[in-house]
Amino acid sequence: MTHPLPSPAQPLKIGTRGSPLALWQAHEVRRCLMAAFDLPEAAFEIVVIKVTGDQILDKPLKEIGGKGLFTREIEEALIEEAIDIAVHSMKDMPTVQPEGLILDCYLPREDVRDGFVSPGVASLADLPQGAVVGSSSLRRRAQLALRRPDLRLVEFRGNVQTRMRKLEEGVAVATFLAMAGLNRLGMAHVARAAIAPEEMLPAVAQGAIGVERRIADQRVEWMLSAIHDRETGLRLAAERGFLARLDGSCETPIAGLAVIEGDRLWLRGEILRPDGSESITGERRGVVSDAAALGRDLAEEVLGRAGDGFFGWR
Repeated sequence: MTHPLPSPAQPLKIGTRGSPLALWQAHEVRRCLMAAFDLPEAAFEIVVIKVTGDQILDKPLKEIGGKGLFTREIEEALIEEAIDIAVHSMKDMPTVQPEGLILDCYLPREDVRDGFVSPGVASLADLPQGAVVGSSSLRRRAQLALRRPDLRLVEFRGNVQTRMRKLEEGVAVATFLAMAGLNRLGMAHVARAAIAPEEMLPAVAQGAIGVERRIADQRVEWMLSAIHDRETGLRLAAERGFLARLDGSCETPIAGLAVIEGDRLWLRGEILRPDGSESITGERRGVVSDAAALGRDLAEEVLGRAGDGFFGWR
């Protein structure tokens, strides 16, 4: 079945947050669709939507609502048909979408690692005793507290440019930024070093861009199928399956990474106490077609080992 393509007269509306990185991601989705269907840039309209998470920067995410802070207003616009698709950083996405919406298109994944960023310190290992490190990520804070309980951790929110300015002002001596975002913005040089997953397992879905749509919109489903990256989809199915069973949100320190090796998938997962006093890790290997089930199974294992009260929830 063929569908009418977007045109300058009736452009496809792409919804996004307004940060430089979010705009880069929306432009990349547009570029992929332009290439797939030989369309001009004018056949698409980038619609910037203000989200709560970008407007309240002086409080930790867990105090103002968690992951939905970066998606709620965009998803409302999608439901109301003010936009046709929504572009998201997948590490920001809840594991359940609002009724009528679906996430089934992912672009090829970027570097999954965290980047160590500091004006004057070369690496995580070189941080002096008691150094002040800024991070808004509960996962990174818990992982740091586990490995370096001497460090003093402070809240550190905002886009890449805001965080770099805070470092220059001496609010902290170091912070962490996703290598994927730095690479996409042409700022890879900002990171002193990329941290291996063996040292700090990244956030679930870090480095992945997802495109959300209305389930009933068959034209958009057809168009997005042309740019979907299957390997990224399988890796995220495992990681988000792990996250979903753990009921993960911005209030819970959870890390996970799936890697595909031929027709096999290797999934590593970690849960931590928020204060970094304990970590439970595990892994699964299996066929790629069982990706989501491998994630759920690993979550069941770590939950069983954690017992009641590990997070204060179960």
